[in-house]
Amino acid sequence: MTTIADIGKRLGVSKSTVSKALNNAPDISETLRKTIVETAVEMGYSKLRQNKKEQKKLCILVENMDYTNELHFGYQIIIGFRQLAEPAGYQVDVIPLDTAMQRSMGFDAFMLQRHYPGAFILGMALNDPWMNDLQTSHTPAVLYDNYIPENPATCYVGIDNSEGMNLAVKYLKNLGHRKIGYLSTSLGSYITQVRHRTFFSALRKNGLKSDPRLAGISFHVSECVQKHVPKLIEQGVTAIICCHDQMANATMVQCREAGLKIPEDISIVGFDDLPICAYTEPPMTTVRQDQLLLGKCGYQALESLLEGVPVGTLLLHASLVERQSCGDCGRVKID
Repeated sequence: MTTIADIGKRLGVSKSTVSKALNNAPDISETLRKTIVETAVEMGYSKLRQNKKEQKKLCILVENMDYTNELHFGYQIIIGFRQLAEPAGYQVDVIPLDTAMQRSMGFDAFMLQRHYPGAFILGMALNDPWMNDLQTSHTPAVLYDNYIPENPATCYVGIDNSEGMNLAVKYLKNLGHRKIGYLSTSLGSYITQVRHRTFFSALRKNGLKSDPRLAGISFHVSECVQKHVPKLIEQGVTAIICCHDQMANATMVQCREAGLKIPEDISIVGFDDLPICAYTEPPMTTVRQDQLLLGKCGYQALESLLEGVPVGTLLLHASLVERQSCGDCGRVKID
C-alpha cells in the first residue's frame, strides 16, 4: 500500500509535510496541499485506518434533492442511513453538493482531504463532473438511483423500477385499461431513463401496444402536462403513469381543468409515494419507495464496500399503493 513516505519521495517533501497536507494543517499553502492530495489520489493512497482517538466519519452527499424536513423525499433516506451508521460508531455528515464543488476537486481527493472513507450519494445527474470520476474512483461510494458499471468501489441502491412499473401497468390492465400513457421529465438522469424504458417493457409484458407516441417528455413538469396531456387524451388514453408524484399531481390538475373526472374519465398513477399522495384530490395511487429502508440499504451497501465486498446493486422490491385516483375503465372497447 502507498504510504505518506512514498508520496513525500515522489514530490521531494518530508513525511511531516505530507501528513500536514492530508490533515488540513494551517501552515501548508493551498497550492502545496492540492498538489499533495492529488498525488496521493494518483498513487492510490487511502487513509482507511483512522486514529483511535479520531471520530469515524461517513458522509452523505446530496444534490437535486430536498431533505431538510419530513415532507421531503430525502429526509427519511438520511434518517434510515443514520439509524444504522451511528450505532456502529460513525459520525454522519450531510453535505450539499453542487457542480462548482465537483469542478474544484476530484471525488477521491475530496474524500481523502476530509477523511471520509466512504460516501452515500443522493441525487447526482448524469452530466455531473463526479459521475466521470466515479467511473475509476477508489473510494467506496453508494449511489441512490445511479449505476456506475465496472467499478467495484461503487454500488447502486434503489427499488426495482421494472417491478414497480409492471405492477402499475398490470393493475391498470386489470381495471380494463388498454391504452396507457406515460409522462416524464427529461431523460437527463439514470432513473428517468430506467423508468421510461421499463414503462414500454411493462406494456409489452402485459400484451399491450407500446407505441412511442404514448410517452410525453419535457424538461419542466408544467410544460410536460400542458403540452402532452391533451395529446394523450386525443389518442384515447384512459390512464396515465407518471415518472414521479409531482408529475402525477400536476397531471390530475391539468385533467380537471380540461373537464375530466378522476378516476371516472381517466386514471392517474404516480411514482415514489410522497407524503402528499394521501392528500391529493383524489388521493393518489402510486408505486411506493420505502425511503427509510433505502437509507438502511445505503449504509449496508457502503459497509460491504468498506469491508472489501464488491456488491454492485442492491434493490428493494416495489409495491403499489392503491388509492382513489384509479378506477375501472368505462370509455374504451376491450380488444
